[in-house]
Amino acid sequence: MTNITPVILSGGSGSRLWPLSRALRPKQFLGVTEELSLFQLTLSRLQSNLNELKIESPVIVANDDHRFLVAQQCLDINVVPKSLILEPIGRNTAPAIAVAAFSLLQEDPILLVLPSDHIFTNNQAFLDAVKVGANAAEIDGLVTFGIIPTAPETGYGYVKSSVPLDPTKAVAVEKFVEKPDLETAKQYIQEGTYTWNSGMFMFKASIFLAELLKFQPDIYSSAKTAWEEAKKDLDFIRLDLESFGKCRSDSIDYAVMEKTNNALVVPLDAGWNDVGSWSSVWQALPQDENGNVQRGDTLLKDCKNSFVHADHRFVALLGVENIVVVETSDALLIANKDKVQDVKKIVEELKARKSTLTELHREVHRPWGSYDSIDQGQRYQVKRITVKPGAKLSVQMHHHRAEHWIVVSGTAKVLIGDKEQLLSENHSVYIPIGAVHCLENPGKLPLELIEVQSGSYLGEDDIVRLSDQYGRG
Repeated sequence: MTNITPVILSGGSGSRLWPLSRALRPKQFLGVTEELSLFQLTLSRLQSNLNELKIESPVIVANDDHRFLVAQQCLDINVVPKSLILEPIGRNTAPAIAVAAFSLLQEDPILLVLPSDHIFTNNQAFLDAVKVGANAAEIDGLVTFGIIPTAPETGYGYVKSSVPLDPTKAVAVEKFVEKPDLETAKQYIQEGTYTWNSGMFMFKASIFLAELLKFQPDIYSSAKTAWEEAKKDLDFIRLDLESFGKCRSDSIDYAVMEKTNNALVVPLDAGWNDVGSWSSVWQALPQDENGNVQRGDTLLKDCKNSFVHADHRFVALLGVENIVVVETSDALLIANKDKVQDVKKIVEELKARKSTLTELHREVHRPWGSYDSIDQGQRYQVKRITVKPGAKLSVQMHHHRAEHWIVVSGTAKVLIGDKEQLLSENHSVYIPIGAVHCLENPGKLPLELIEVQSGSYLGEDDIVRLSDQYGRG
């Protein structure tokens, strides 16, 4: 059998899981259901079966803003991607899969295209379905995986097979259908030839590109140029912005799968969950005898069918049913569980207000570590900074702010102008406005310090990087 190369699509924003999911740290990079992130669970699911299914290292297609997050999460679970392709702008799944296919065209493996934010309770059933899909893709089929419905769900598109479904075979697709109303969904369930559209696919790179060229030559051409003009940057491959920007935004479903005569569907019954809302998270986690799910420091009394997630504070609920409560350091969501699909409307309103609450958490991750904005006022801001062992911030300066660093633990190597010094616990240093400076952790333990900023403007865009080992401008 032809080798299988996973293509992991990780560019989504996950707005329905706000306030935990933010644009710069969306749901796929969060431990929503367990300690590992959804992205890491996707990679781990494949790593355990590399030899059995001839699965090679993955190609990851990611948002440029998430590049260091992706790299670190791969490193944390000892996954070395075949390539990490960065999209300069989101263009939906058809262009993303196209550039991945172009990157692999010479060896022409079977691509296993997976979203990075789905989970399964039965990994073996998932892998068994992959085997079936691989056999069909081997003979030039374009395979989608149809989830056996457990309810008349109105939030998913459906795939109708032309013949009765068989878990041991890939059967021809009769049609793809849009999200139905409830009565139509009930009819689909009764008929027995409809499955939920999972967004997972298998096909040879060459076969997909041939079909894309046939039906969407403009996407094919723009994606091909974006790949050919791509630049290597550290461990990343940056697609050409101009060419990729010309790609028409379209899903693989609309662009190819609904038009091809070679679409096949493999039924999948593996406890699939797309973790698309807080009610989905509630369903995915163990519930107590009253149907409640609790994460963090929480207490529920006389409550039923509720979900509580507490990150920083103790949260108590009393005498409520069907409620979702999600607490983070800077936001609190309280919603009826039946309305959580509309959380995206809150995100849209916050974006309209130009609120930063949709973009990042109070704690922000960087390739060198992280910082937590503890307090801020009109002309000051206080951060707790953590620098990983051996890591180094960029050589930089600020036009509008001065900084005062106080070392809490670890050792800091500080460069201010041409003067270098080592600071240990309880030592401090002052960086005037306009001074060129750099911070490094030369030790083997994390460096923690408090940074007090003061000045007329304290935005993150008042950073002039003079040199940076992570390739940031």
